Amino acid sequence: MSQSLAYAAGRPERVMDVVRRVVALIRERIPAGWSVILSDEASRLGRGTAAAADLVGPDQARASLVIAAKRLIEGRDVERAIRQLEAGRADAAGEVPLLAASYLTPSVRSWLEQRRVSYGDAAGNLHIVVDRPAFFLHDVGADRDPWRGRGRPRGTLAGPAAARVTRALVDFRPPVSVPELIRRSGASTGAAYRVVEFLQREGLITRAAKGPVTDVDWRRLLERWSLDYGFQRSNAVTAYLDPRGLPHLMSQLASNQVGRYAVTGTFAAQRLAPYAPARAAMIYADVVGEIADALGLRIVDAGANVLIATGDYDVVFDRPAVDGGVNFVAPSQAAVDLLTGPGRNPVEAEALLDWMETHERDWRR
Repeated sequence: MSQSLAYAAGRPERVMDVVRRVVALIRERIPAGWSVILSDEASRLGRGTAAAADLVGPDQARASLVIAAKRLIEGRDVERAIRQLEAGRADAAGEVPLLAASYLTPSVRSWLEQRRVSYGDAAGNLHIVVDRPAFFLHDVGADRDPWRGRGRPRGTLAGPAAARVTRALVDFRPPVSVPELIRRSGASTGAAYRVVEFLQREGLITRAAKGPVTDVDWRRLLERWSLDYGFQRSNAVTAYLDPRGLPHLMSQLASNQVGRYAVTGTFAAQRLAPYAPARAAMIYADVVGEIADALGLRIVDAGANVLIATGDYDVVFDRPAVDGGVNFVAPSQAAVDLLTGPGRNPVEAEALLDWMETHERDWRR
């Protein structure tokens, strides 16, 4: 991407600066023969609309990008912005709503793509889909706000305390007061309030004014958590081989005392939403050497079929399921571990999340 175009001028100071920067970025990336023309025709602009731009194809077919823009937009602002953008425009043929901001976080961008809403930000993140004329543009710019100062981070879900609050919000049905959330999660008061405030800004939870959390978008919350947590990147993981195969491993877990552990990944998902045979076992354990010795596993550099993780995230052992004598992590933990796994793991995660949506009463307390 053009670093000078995206960043050199600094954060856009006005809404129309956002619009012009996004339109300029689109112009820089469109194929030869295409053009985008920013319109100043005020009569075309409806409520919630900052500007309109014509996207013109090589055959002169055109579509209108109807742009709603803000200097700053957080997750909690997105629903309202989209409603305003689409209000009164349902019958407007050839018009494509586009949300623009100085910066859109990865979770907001992911949510907009799921809702099939085009977007652009001044940091170079673009996703524009037009049916007629057929046009698709997707580009990734900054994954962090390039204009945010060095002060305290705005918020993340990194760390064991955030993991505890996240899991409690997902695993229990609302409403829940913050004091009750603190009790359920085991997180400190300060950590719980910081996470709740961050998730409110991200639009992932709804909370009454100084009251309880009344709604949790748990699927999007797990997807957001996966940006800050991963089975392998957040824990110390050792690779092993069970030369007798995975069925033998599972039978050994069922029949041996091996300390505190919990199976995650494909095996944890398989019992709820079978997708494909497991290629490897993913296990959390308090003491890695103890469980490896009890199961007769060998440390290997290549060809591993067992991964054992240990670390500071004790929440992985919360609310486990016991099936056939084997301890499994809760569905919420299995889902985030698959979302951050290699190969087909993310596809298995989507299958598990679909099952969780359909069977919410079976796993959510």
